[in-house]
Amino acid sequence: MKPFKFKEFTVYQNQCAMKVGTDGVLLGAWASLDKLPESILDIGAGTGLIALQMAQRSSAEVIDAIELDDGAYEQCVTNFEASPWGDRLFCYHAGFDEFVDEMDDKYDLIVSNPPFYSEDVASGNEPRDKARQNISLPFGELVEGAAKLLTEDGIFAVIIPFKEESNFIALAKNSGLFPVRITRVKGNPETDFKRCLMEFCFNEVKPNINNLVIEVGRHQYTKEYIELTQAFYLKI
Repeated sequence: MKPFKFKEFTVYQNQCAMKVGTDGVLLGAWASLDKLPESILDIGAGTGLIALQMAQRSSAEVIDAIELDDGAYEQCVTNFEASPWGDRLFCYHAGFDEFVDEMDDKYDLIVSNPPFYSEDVASGNEPRDKARQNISLPFGELVEGAAKLLTEDGIFAVIIPFKEESNFIALAKNSGLFPVRITRVKGNPETDFKRCLMEFCFNEVKPNINNLVIEVGRHQYTKEYIELTQAFYLKI
């Protein structure tokens, strides 16, 4: 599996079940840095892509990641060390529940591209299936843990399937988190919404809601998608 080359860093992915994909790039480019976070956490880091994007975009001194899978953890560490920001990036080899129980620090920004297929998925590739099924990190556990690790003024940003939007908002509310910003994503103008980018905070406000279309035709990207991701992709 070839490494994925971005403008300012390279992601090696041969040891990871979940390869570099549009979802991760979208979240890493979309998550708000308006509050100038000093500490950032990436939950379920995989290759480390989103944490690397955060390092490129921000001046945060602490950018931590958590990854349970052995191969993905090793790959994430390799990618961090090979990047220009190795001194600011650190990956913990742990499950999220264990991390929440043992970690006293809180984070200004928490990002996650979580496993999302709650239904049974069987592609024949066990590590990939496990990485994609939220049984390994249920949304309820993710939201509850994020709320415990978030600073009072912090932001929690995720990307999930569009069909899970209302369910995820309800789970977040149970932990005292409320949506601030929602971007619903579709592949092209004719298709249904597929993904939902969401940011949460502890203050209940009227969320800013908009839509994003990725392509108007095959490899004909929209102006909005280009503006969002051009700091990362080499060929866009």
